[in-house]
Amino acid sequence: MDKIASLSHSKWECNYHVVFIPKCRRRVLYGQLRKHLGEVFHDLAQHKDSRIEEGHLMPDHVHMLISIPLKHAVSQVVGYLRVPSFFY
Repeated sequence: MDKIASLSHSKWECNYHVVFIPKCRRRVLYGQLRKHLGEVFHDLAQHKDSRIEEGHLMPDHVHMLISIPLKHAVSQVVGYLRVPSFFY
């Protein structure tokens, strides 16, 4: 987190605190799902050139600190990370 990233013409450090909450705050992040969800989020973030700096999986929500490069829109990366089957 202390490393400043750079592109060809700029240096940047953009970190965003993102919280995912299932519909009606259902407690669906238990058991087998919880074990694999962290690596799924990391893999999805790498597809968009992003990096999850820190994350916490709670029974009814997910907190993560994510570093997103300037060339990607924040809304597109967060929409890509969102796992629709868990949150609808």
